[in-house]
Amino acid sequence: MTLQRNIHLFLVLGLMACSLFGQEKRLKADDYFFQYAYKQAITSYESEQAKGTLLTERQTLNLADSYYKVGRFEEASTVYSRLYEKDSSLLNSLQFNMMLQSLSVMFDFNKVDSLLSKKATSFSKELFENKEFNVSLLSQQDQAEGLEYEIFNAQVNSPQSDFSPTFFGDEILFSSDRNQNTKKKYAPTGAGYLNIFKADILNDGQVNNQKVFSDIPASNFHKATPSYSEDLKTVFYVASNTDDGELVFNENGKNALSIAKIALGGRPQLLFRDLSTSFYYPFYEEATGRLYFAADFEDGYGGTDLYYVATNNGQIMSAPVNLGPRINSPGNEISPFIFENSFYFASDVFYGLGGMDIYQSTIETGDGFSIPVNLGSGINSVHDDFGMVIRNEGAGLLGYFASNRKGGKGGDDIYGFRVEEKPGLKTITVKGRVVKAYDSTENINNASVQLLGASGEVLKETISDLNGKYRLEIPWQDSITIRSTKNRFSSFVKNLKGEEIETVLKTDYNIGLALYDDLVEEREGQKVVKFQKFFFGRGRTNLDASITVELDKVVDFINNFPSAQLRIETYTDSRGGNSTNFRLTQARSDAVKKYLIDNGVPASNILYSLGYGEQKILNNCTNGVYCLEVLHRRNQRTLIVVLNDNILFSE
Repeated sequence: MTLQRNIHLFLVLGLMACSLFGQEKRLKADDYFFQYAYKQAITSYESEQAKGTLLTERQTLNLADSYYKVGRFEEASTVYSRLYEKDSSLLNSLQFNMMLQSLSVMFDFNKVDSLLSKKATSFSKELFENKEFNVSLLSQQDQAEGLEYEIFNAQVNSPQSDFSPTFFGDEILFSSDRNQNTKKKYAPTGAGYLNIFKADILNDGQVNNQKVFSDIPASNFHKATPSYSEDLKTVFYVASNTDDGELVFNENGKNALSIAKIALGGRPQLLFRDLSTSFYYPFYEEATGRLYFAADFEDGYGGTDLYYVATNNGQIMSAPVNLGPRINSPGNEISPFIFENSFYFASDVFYGLGGMDIYQSTIETGDGFSIPVNLGSGINSVHDDFGMVIRNEGAGLLGYFASNRKGGKGGDDIYGFRVEEKPGLKTITVKGRVVKAYDSTENINNASVQLLGASGEVLKETISDLNGKYRLEIPWQDSITIRSTKNRFSSFVKNLKGEEIETVLKTDYNIGLALYDDLVEEREGQKVVKFQKFFFGRGRTNLDASITVELDKVVDFINNFPSAQLRIETYTDSRGGNSTNFRLTQARSDAVKKYLIDNGVPASNILYSLGYGEQKILNNCTNGVYCLEVLHRRNQRTLIVVLNDNILFSE
């Protein structure tokens, strides 16, 4: 069992039981439950039911929790479901997760999906994305990318619980409740209080020659889950809250766990102490100076969540920052560890293999995280697997984790492993905003964004939110295509491979879509491409820079809307002969057509290229009528008409 499960938040059971039960009739089974004697609690609750005793809702929930704790998932799922159907508010988010995990173990995935869909508004979209990704991944045989783990049970293990290994130079530190003559017993479990030990790492990775880690002063209560900083020569760890050598409790009888640190050869220093909040599994990251940890703050996403604080050489400099719903779930998250930009942690979220599973997430720019990926059956089991650490060793990697899987020596055992590559699935995360192509400050919502595979198949798709934001994540591909569409907007298609993909991973990838209605306008009763009016030289057909800069807008229009069909229309004023004007405008239309084709517009997009001469005079400046030059120039014009405007889009 993990530390979060081993060390419960309440140590004075009588006070806590009173606060929970109020006027309820107290049963012997309740005492068993609060003493973590779950098997005895089940037997006692079932005996009461057999005698006709009607269990309260709280006691029925205790029974469900007890079934869950001992791995009787069929009974747990039945009791949880019955309570939930009666009153969904009876289950908190952690118990809702336990219900879903029980159903998942029983392969009742349809019911899991049904219950989730009814609670869609109660949980983050990240939870559903994480679930979809991992369920799909775990169903594939190659989800572990072919990594072969050489896993071995550490010689250091005892018949008790041994867990939370951390590197300490050529040694490891770890936690254990193994019996020691000088240690008191931890009343709820009857085991020894946890202490920190160290042991040698041998050449083959095996671990032995364990002894108590004496750099931390001895105490009669919990000291556990160490994390060592080589830079600071400091050990961070959790400890029972004590004053003058005695446990201290809050008003509800809770003895919480604090986080402390000790510089080698120095004195312990408390970093976090709150009589109502327990802290677990500190991990200090050298690169950022951040101290990560698990805690059961009331405003979390579930049970224990993962947080960090900024530090200055280990001294806390900020308030705790929750790692957010991409990492934290309705379940419990514990044991953070960072290696080469990968964030490893354990979670009992319902879509895992069972119990606590180890996940890997890539740390993204802006303190973001990729979807946490279950490491799969190469590392994880249907039991609790947690507390992984890893480092480069020789030509490969050496790591350790803890598990209470079958075949071990005690409760939790420490396992070592060797592997050639870093555990975890490499993924591609493409995220950013969909914006107006010619005004990136204006976001586009409800745009479809897809990632396509090498054969054009849709690998993942989403819709941009109200702020234009989108995010897609898929297992690594050597090449991908990003496609985005929205009705009456241009389509965006971009092929990426190799270094281009690596570049996309490092920053936001904004997608620009052009709105059709921004690029066309109504003129003379027809829809035309929008550009500034230009003029040919008197009697001339050549295209100067003032003309080509406007025609480039037509090229851009076709690039955005390649299905548009065009007609080029050119007109003159009434001056000059009719035939001459007709030939002149036809030559001008042909010159425009040639320029467009030469600059990438397919000839098939230009259905007509017509010169109308002086046929369509827009004012009274007809033959023989004196007009100012400005009035004659009104009739000199070129239009690019969109012929299929009325059928170009369908709602």
